[in-house]
Amino acid sequence: MKTTRFTLALLAGVPMPALAQMAGQDTTVLPDVDVDTDMASAATGTTTLTRQDIRALASSTSDTAAILARVPGVSGNTGGGFSTMPAIRGLNEQRLTVLVDGHPVDVACPNDMNPPLSYTDPQTVGSIDVITGVSPVSAGGDAIGGVISVKSPPPRFSTSGHLLVTGEVQGYYRSNDDGFGTGLSLTVAGEHLSATYTGSYTKAGNYGAGGDLGTVHSTQYAKTDHKLALAWQGDIGLVELAGGYHHSAYEGFPNQFMDMTGNNSWFLNGHYLGSFAWGTVDLKADYRATDHEMNFLADKGGVADGGMPMNTRVRSGGYTLAVELPVSAGTMLRLGNEYRNEHMDDWWPPVAGSMMMGPSTYRNINNGQRERIAGYIEAEQHWGDRFVLTAGGRYDRVNMNTGNVSPYSTSMMNMADAMAAQAFNAASHKRHFNDWSGSLIGRYTPTAGVVLDLGYAHKTRAPNLYELYTWGQGTMSSQMIGWYGDGNGYFGNLNLRPERADTVSGSVTVSGHGALSGVRGVSGSDKQGWFVKLAPYYTHVNDYVDARFVKSLGRFNQLQFTNEEAAFYGLDVSGEATLWNGGGLGQTRLSATLSWVHGQNLTDHTPLYHQMPLNILASVRHEVGSFSGAVEVNWVDSKTRVDTARNEPTTAAYALVNLRTAYQWKAWRLSIDIENLLDKGYFLPLGGLSLGDYKASGRTDLRPVAGRGRSVNVGLSRRF
Repeated sequence: MKTTRFTLALLAGVPMPALAQMAGQDTTVLPDVDVDTDMASAATGTTTLTRQDIRALASSTSDTAAILARVPGVSGNTGGGFSTMPAIRGLNEQRLTVLVDGHPVDVACPNDMNPPLSYTDPQTVGSIDVITGVSPVSAGGDAIGGVISVKSPPPRFSTSGHLLVTGEVQGYYRSNDDGFGTGLSLTVAGEHLSATYTGSYTKAGNYGAGGDLGTVHSTQYAKTDHKLALAWQGDIGLVELAGGYHHSAYEGFPNQFMDMTGNNSWFLNGHYLGSFAWGTVDLKADYRATDHEMNFLADKGGVADGGMPMNTRVRSGGYTLAVELPVSAGTMLRLGNEYRNEHMDDWWPPVAGSMMMGPSTYRNINNGQRERIAGYIEAEQHWGDRFVLTAGGRYDRVNMNTGNVSPYSTSMMNMADAMAAQAFNAASHKRHFNDWSGSLIGRYTPTAGVVLDLGYAHKTRAPNLYELYTWGQGTMSSQMIGWYGDGNGYFGNLNLRPERADTVSGSVTVSGHGALSGVRGVSGSDKQGWFVKLAPYYTHVNDYVDARFVKSLGRFNQLQFTNEEAAFYGLDVSGEATLWNGGGLGQTRLSATLSWVHGQNLTDHTPLYHQMPLNILASVRHEVGSFSGAVEVNWVDSKTRVDTARNEPTTAAYALVNLRTAYQWKAWRLSIDIENLLDKGYFLPLGGLSLGDYKASGRTDLRPVAGRGRSVNVGLSRRF
C-alpha cells in the first residue's frame, strides 16, 4: 500500500472516478462574472463552477439551480425561491443524475418542492460539475439526461505541524424582495484530523416583477442548513463522516396550488477513499430522513395549520462502491456496484368540518418502496496524447411496490376518488424494471488548438413513485400531483414502461494562444487566449413519460402519465476572447453562450412541454487591480412552441441588462450588483402559471409567472 497525501481534487467529493477525468474529459471553467477563466474551458463536455464563480453570484440568488442556468444547455423550471428544478438539453430534473457530495437525494414531494439542490446554498457550496453531453456509465444510472454534481469544499489538513483554523463568513442583502442571508464555514484541523462546520440562513419576501407587473405572490421563503464534517487521513487513505440538518419554515410556490409549510431533513454520509499499488477504492454510504408538509400560505388564503394539510415522509439510503484498476500503460478499468432504497408514505390528513376533505385520511402513497441494485464496467484507453476512448456497460434493477390506498370518503362528493382507489387496490402493485445502459465516448486532438469530442449513449430510466402509483382521479386530488407548475391535474399509470434514450452528442473546440496538454484538452491560464466551442446533440426517447389528456377541469385539464415517443435536438455555443489589454489599465474580455433546443412529441406530433427557447448570455468584463466590473445582456426569444394539451402559455421575447462590480481587498470582498437594470417587465418561459397571483386576485388573474424586476444586491465576505 502506498502512503498517500490526498489532494483537493481527490477530496472534492466527486463520484469515483472524478467527473473531470471521466472518459478523458477535462474540466470547463464557466466563463462568467468574476471567473478566472482557464482556457481548458474550451475543450470539454464538463463545466465546472468553482467556489469563486459561485461566490460572485451568491448575493443575487439563494437558489443553486438558478446559477446553473448560466451553463450552456442548462435551464431551470420555476419552483420556490430556492427550489428551481434544473433541466439539461430539454430533459427535466426527474431524468438527470443529481448528486450532493456524491450522494443522490430521493424525491419526497408530489410537487417536487424539495428537489436535491434545495438542500444546498450558494453561500456554502464549494463547486459544481455539470455534464451536459454524453456521460459515461460510471457517472450514474437510472437516468437518461446529464449529470449535476454539487460538492462541499474539500476537507483541509495542516501541513505546518500547527493547528489550522480557517474559514469564510459572508452576508448579503437584496433590495427587490428584502432578501438577506448569512453563511459560515469554519475548519479546525491538524495533520491527520479535520473538522469543518458549514451553516447558512436565508430569508426573503415576495419579489416584485419588472415594469408595471406588480408583486409576484407566493415567492417568500426562509430556510437554514447546518453540516458538520469530520475527516481523517493516514496510510490507509481518507475517511470522512458528515451529518447535517435542513429546516425550511416555509417556502411559497408561485405556480402551485400548494405551498411548503415545513421541510425538515437530516442526513448522515460516510466516505472512504483509498489508494493502493493495484488501484483505488471509493466507497460512499448515506442515510437521509425527510419530513415534508404542504398547505396554503397567506397569499393563497390559508395559514400553515389550516386549509389542506399534505404530508410526506421519506426514509432512504444506500451505498456506491467504485474500483479503478490500471490494467496497463494507457488502459484503465473501472468497476462499480450501487444499492439504493427509498421508503415513502404520502398522506393527507382530514380537515375538520370539511365535507370534501374528510372524514378519513387520504392515502396517496402507502408504504411505497423503490429499490435499485446496479453494477457497471467501464474501460478507458489512451493512444498517445491525441486520442482517448471510453466504453462501458451498466445494469440497474429497479424493484417497486406499494400498499393499498384510500380516499377521504366514499360519498358522492368523492366518488371519482373512491372508484379509482377501488380499482387501484384490486390491481397488483409490484413492478420490476431492467435498465440496461451503455456509452462510447471518444476525444481526438488532431492539432494544437483543435479538440473533437463525440459520444453515443443508450440510457434507461424507470418511473418514479409518483408517476407509477398516484391514483386519485377527482378534480382536487389530481391537481395536487405534478411538478410542472401549470395547475393541471395528473395521476399515475401502473402500466408505465422505462424510458429508453439514445443520444449522440459531440463538440468542436477551436482555441488560440494556448497549448494542448495531451488528450485532456486545451490547457493554460493565458488570459490573452480565445476559444469557440460548438456542441450539437440529438436524443431519441422510446417510452418517454409524457401525459395524455383525460378531461377538462374548466380552466385546467386532467392528464395521466403515459409512454410516448420523443426527440430532442439542439446546439450549445460558447466562446471567449480578449477585447482590450491595457497593461496597468487592466483587461477587457468578452464571453458569450448560446443555447437552442427543439423538443418534439413524435407520437402526437406536438411540441414537448417546458422547452426553453433560444437564449443568449453575453458579458463584457473589465478587470484592473483588485476591481472587476461587468455588463451582462441576457436575451431570450419568444416561446411559441407550446403543449396545448396542458394549456402551456406563450411568452414574449425579452432582454435583461445586469451590472456587476466587485472589489477584493486582502481577505475581504465587496460586491454590488444591479440586476434587471432597466426594470424590464417579462414572463418566464419555464415559469408555468402564476397560481399565487391567481389566488391572491380572487381568481381573476391567470397569467404566466413574471420575472424579477430591478434589484440592487450587496454582498460582503471575508476569508480567514
